[in-house]
Amino acid sequence: MLELQNIGITFNAHTPDENTALSGINLKINRGDFVTVIGSNGAGKSTLYNVIAGTLKPTAGKILFDREENGNVRDITGESEYKRARFIGRIFQNPLLGTAGKMKLEDNMVICSKKGNKGLRISLNNKLRETFKTRLKELNMGLENRLNDNVEQFSGGQRQALTLLMAVMSKPDLLLLDEHTAALDPSNADLVMQLTLKFTRELGLTTMMVTHNMQHALDYGNRLIMMHKGNIILDVAGEEKKKLTMDSLIEQFRKIRAANDNLILQ
Repeated sequence: MLELQNIGITFNAHTPDENTALSGINLKINRGDFVTVIGSNGAGKSTLYNVIAGTLKPTAGKILFDREENGNVRDITGESEYKRARFIGRIFQNPLLGTAGKMKLEDNMVICSKKGNKGLRISLNNKLRETFKTRLKELNMGLENRLNDNVEQFSGGQRQALTLLMAVMSKPDLLLLDEHTAALDPSNADLVMQLTLKFTRELGLTTMMVTHNMQHALDYGNRLIMMHKGNIILDVAGEEKKKLTMDSLIEQFRKIRAANDNLILQ
């Protein structure tokens, strides 16, 4: 569904501050995959997401995408971020970024409903409000009774759960989760992760989840990718991933990182 071919991105090229953030990334994400992405700070995880979402344009390589609605593979390397937002959903670490705090909950959801409906005018009416209430009940947070409240009144956990719901309502072809529970307390983080699992399973969403929580990386998804210094140094799936433990994952990271660093130095 998504294929990255020899993707590279270099900042401040040909200057003393030159920095290669991604180098020769080859990655294929299949429809229905739930991929957890781990790596130390500066490994290139957020840069990878920015390239996929269209926030950054790679300096090398191609990005191919096969949308479920028509099955046609196309090159989206030069496509803008706002165009990709029609089929790629993204949730950030900061719970405040996914919603408009100064707007009512129902207005946030109207805007979400318009996503992907080019040229379609959506009017807020009682039928639509009931639809919103039905969806909001899935969060089990009582938000279905707060349609007229501004979203800035909600807690961080409520806003992130709402952001997740609005992201999946448009049924994106690909959902990017960028450490979406890292800023939450343990209780809300667990709730948002359970909602993530529920929605991705029910809707069959193709998902990539960056996390610093190695236990989450092991417990969730059918595939795990490890990054280091702009490279993918480990890619395991299926039964191989199921056999991983925290200790074995840390040991693999240590060994592969050491080998990769030695290769770069040669």
